[in-house]
Amino acid sequence: MTEAEIADQLEIERLLARYARAVDTKDWDLYRSLFTADALLDYSSAPLGRSGSRDEIADWLSQNLAFLPMTMHYVTNVEAHVDGDTATVRAQFYNPMQFPGFDELSHCGGYYHHDLIRLGDGWRSRALVEENVWFVNPPVPMGTGEPTGT
Repeated sequence: MTEAEIADQLEIERLLARYARAVDTKDWDLYRSLFTADALLDYSSAPLGRSGSRDEIADWLSQNLAFLPMTMHYVTNVEAHVDGDTATVRAQFYNPMQFPGFDELSHCGGYYHHDLIRLGDGWRSRALVEENVWFVNPPVPMGTGEPTGT
């Protein structure tokens, strides 16, 4: 790898680390700053998930994650394919979380698929698709839309 390729990889990994921190600390200004203003985000593979614009999804996450006492996203195995000032990224995620009324932690995992663009102040995501592959102890039975819990 060239020095420029290593620098791009590190910057992209830092972007994904800030993404995890933004969601887990519920810092929605930081979250918005990671995406272009016209970014489209798709979380529809998760139970009760949805898709929409950056601001629609930031507002939706703000409302829906506010009641969770804990989430802790791990983003790993980042594969970035850079082509000039654009990049496609595939990264794995693992997210343990606590739902109110649940005695045990819930866990989910899968892949983040980002389309990135390099701007004057660094990389930003202009599209994100979360591919939720598995979910243990979900807040709703998979496919029903009805809440569970104890």
